[in-house]
Amino acid sequence: MPVSLIIFDCDGVIADSEVLSASVLIGQLADAGIAVTPADVRRDFLGRSFPTVAQSIRQRFGRPLPDRFEADYRARLLDRFAAELGPTPGFMAMLDALAAPSCIATSSSPERVGRTLEVLGLADRFAGRVFTASQVRHGKPAPDLFLLAADRMGCAPADTLVIEDSSPGIAAGLAAGMHVLHYAGGAHLRGAEPTRLPPGIRSFDNWSRFSQLLSDLQEGARVP
Repeated sequence: MPVSLIIFDCDGVIADSEVLSASVLIGQLADAGIAVTPADVRRDFLGRSFPTVAQSIRQRFGRPLPDRFEADYRARLLDRFAAELGPTPGFMAMLDALAAPSCIATSSSPERVGRTLEVLGLADRFAGRVFTASQVRHGKPAPDLFLLAADRMGCAPADTLVIEDSSPGIAAGLAAGMHVLHYAGGAHLRGAEPTRLPPGIRSFDNWSRFSQLLSDLQEGARVP
């Protein structure tokens, strides 16, 4: 099957940001008297939009969050990004060699993904090709965001490849009828229990392998 478009998730796929995000969220929740662990964040919040995460926290702990919780979280996170954020290892070299058209589809807010790409020096390279959950009614694991991205990029879902690190993202890609690969090279997944993947979904943790995985998909070969 041909691959005419590659959709990258942002956090944990392009940007090695999930450890920073978890640290800020855990610290801010602690300030509000709510205790969660990095494992909780990976299991319950990874790949989901902030409103979904906030609603989950309210339901789980049976208490409201402070009025400025989201605004303060975003401000603190962007400060950490400016000081510490980098790309996932090898992503830049892979992107430089990539011939296929690509775009980004993320659960992050437009402000967050915009700042992320600025810090990484990728804002111009993905200009006009960034899609966020704010543009659709239902975020991941619903297929809406990926279908929007493919439509705007002029590509059929069946000819699209999604690169995701989270279970909701993988589910969204499959629901959209797209090819899906699981990227496990982000710092937040190192040493963690392996993600339970649907049958047939392949995982890789090194961008140096990506060109071969893409070639295998293009040729319709079974990825070893």
